[in-house]
Formats: sequence, C-alpha cells, structure tokens
Amino acid sequence: MTISTSLVLLISMLVLALIPGPGVLAVVSRSVTLDLRQGLITVVGVVVGDYFFILLALLGLATLAETLGSLFIVIKYAGAAFLIWLGVNLFLSAKRSQVDQNQNEIATSQSRSSFSSFLLGLLTTLGNPKAILFYVSFFPAFLDLTRVASLDIAIIFAIATLAVGGVMASYAYLACKARSTISQSGKTPALKYGSGALLIGSGVFIAAKS
Repeated sequence: MTISTSLVLLISMLVLALIPGPGVLAVVSRSVTLDLRQGLITVVGVVVGDYFFILLALLGLATLAETLGSLFIVIKYAGAAFLIWLGVNLFLSAKRSQVDQNQNEIATSQSRSSFSSFLLGLLTTLGNPKAILFYVSFFPAFLDLTRVASLDIAIIFAIATLAVGGVMASYAYLACKARSTISQSGKTPALKYGSGALLIGSGVFIAAKS
C-alpha cells in the first residue's frame, strides 16, 4: 500500500467509526458507569473483533464466515444477552445503597470488570458478522485482495487501531468527562439508569438486527 492510499483508508475508516453504533454505546456506557480504564478496555475488545473480521476479509475467507454462520448467530445472541444482562445489573445496582468495600473486594471487582469490559467490546463487534461483507467490498478500492502481503495486513491493522480505536477512545474520554460532571451533581443513580437503558437498547438492537 502506498502512503496516499493508506491516508485515504485512514480517513475513510475514521469517518465510518464516528457513526454511532452498538460498539459506541457499549464503550460510552462502560466509561460512564465505571471509569475511563474500563471504557478503554472495552475499546480494545471492539478493535480485536475488527481485527478478526479484517483478517478474514483480507485473506479471502468470507466464505469461511458464511460456513460458520450458525456460530456467528450464537455469538450474536450471546453478545445481545450479555449487553442486556449488564444493563439489568446497572438498574439493580442503582437501587442498592452504596456500601464500603475492602481492598481485596475492590481488586476482585476491578478484575472481573476488566474481563467483562473486554468481552463486552469483543462480543458487540462479533455480533455483527455482516461486517466482513463490508470489508470485502470496501478493501478492493485500496488494494488487490489477491495479492495481500504481510506488510499490508500490518498497515491495515495499524490504521484500524488509529481509526476505530482512536474514535472509540475519544468517545470513552468524553463519556468520562460527562460522568464526572453528573457525579458532582449527585445524580449517580440516574447515570446508572441511563447507561443501563443504553446497554439494554443496544442488546435488543443487536438481537433484532437481521
């Protein structure tokens, strides 16, 4: 890939990443209810999911994705159920009074949150297997898919990291800024209710999407 082609691809992916979708909702809700770190871990999950689809598209394995269609359907509904479950948990936690926790409990909670944040981002992306069809139709404008070199794959991964990861990280940062403002106003329960609604809505959207 030439420098000019890489730049055009970066701009194109930046524009596409800016369009709000389930991934953005997952990152925002995680950042708002927990913290920036958890939001960024969710971003990592989203990007890793994109890596998987990009690799399949670049290696001409779209037919493999079609063959594994049943598996992707399972992943889709598992991801939707996970989003809804997290949303319901937020609703329940908003009703419970906050209690003091010791350091071990906090560390355990953070560890579990990190795993669930990554899983949330990953399943949200993998829950949309049609993304590979988009990449298959999108990439030929930038390179010959029959002659993809390892360097090309590395460059596209880097571009995806900058575009998708950068945009998602920005959403996470802005969500955390909003979180601190809302927290100072003493409306933390409302924040959890709102984020829970976002997650549940996102889960329903993924499950209902054909």
